[in-house]
Amino acid sequence: MQRQDLYPVILAIDTSCYTTSVALIAGNEILADRRRLLEVPQGRRGLRQAEAVFQHVKNLPQLLEEVLPCRGITGVAVSSKPRSAPGSYMPVFKTGEGMARALALAWGVPLYLTSHQVGHIWAGLFGREQEVKQDFLAVHLSGGTTEVVSVRLQEPTEQDDEGVRIEVLGGTLDIHAGQLIDRIGVKLGLPFPSGPQLEALAQKGREQGIPPVPLAVSVKGTHVNFSGPETEAQRMLEKGAHPAGVAQGVEICVAESAARMIEAAAEASGLNMVLIVGGVAANQYLRRYISSRLEKAGISVTFAAPRFSGDNAVGIAAFGRWRALQQDS
Repeated sequence: MQRQDLYPVILAIDTSCYTTSVALIAGNEILADRRRLLEVPQGRRGLRQAEAVFQHVKNLPQLLEEVLPCRGITGVAVSSKPRSAPGSYMPVFKTGEGMARALALAWGVPLYLTSHQVGHIWAGLFGREQEVKQDFLAVHLSGGTTEVVSVRLQEPTEQDDEGVRIEVLGGTLDIHAGQLIDRIGVKLGLPFPSGPQLEALAQKGREQGIPPVPLAVSVKGTHVNFSGPETEAQRMLEKGAHPAGVAQGVEICVAESAARMIEAAAEASGLNMVLIVGGVAANQYLRRYISSRLEKAGISVTFAAPRFSGDNAVGIAAFGRWRALQQDS
């Protein structure tokens, strides 16, 4: 691998609940992007933290072996917690943080810590950071997060060195959008995580003219509920509803709920630009639905590239590159 001599070369690590990720970037060039989904037994709806940590411990050396050695690494970046908020903690992220600290110490290079959520935002901005000149809304839709936040751009300080100040404006009051998708997906016999498979099933249903099963949408201001739609979808399946119709209903419910939440957040904050990130945001139907709905309301919508919607270390690396450039300026 050849580094771009004028830019920092950043190795990044992200160890989320269901993906081990390693990335290497120099400037705007991605030198490596390696990811490995954690293995979830068929029929289960997730892993305990201890199980996920064990798999990260196995995966990290293997992924790093594919990326290293690389000459000229100037910094290591890592997600050390789920969110940039006091008390935010999850054991899986300490797995990546420990490895990152060891590598940075061994190489004598800076260590840049951020949160998994900030990594998603930087992944959504990757390649177009210079285009963003004003504050915006960000919506994080995944199996572990459903939030709409305001993102205020700022210069780094010792106390807050992530380049953005995040304020939560709303989100789920019970389960997350990704949990709704995964729980219904597992009920349908799909593997976990179920997002891509449920999307394919829903699309097949549309192509075959199978009508969607309507599910109630529960949104109050900037807050949503998905446990009710989950119970309703489970009940409809038990009554013999067509799986593809239920899959469509889940997609519509998530898309409409997210659109209403964003509209309320835009009105409350006065911000009319929104960046949508997270694994759920890779769903193509959801992208079309939300874009059409919000553009009519005068809200500018941008999605993370599908490649960068799910959990990845590229956004963490982009953050590390930004921090390194700030220190050098």
